[in-house]
Amino acid sequence: MTEPSVVTAGERDVDELLALLESEGRVVVRTEFLGSDHEVTLRWDGETYYCDTPTRLHRHDDASEMRTCLENQGYGR
Repeated sequence: MTEPSVVTAGERDVDELLALLESEGRVVVRTEFLGSDHEVTLRWDGETYYCDTPTRLHRHDDASEMRTCLENQGYGR
């Protein structure tokens, strides 16, 4: 398995981030939360999108749901 791309939250727009995720299957987003640095792993298995945060794993059934999550969490701009 190859190393995933690593991006900083807000570095790419949401469409670029989704395209990268769909082409690679996994992207790590570096973000800050409550003064601490964290990594969030975004995954796509060809059917379902996943956001694996330090405290929770949640899933999205389609690109529209994932896009909303990326925007709301500030992972993409």
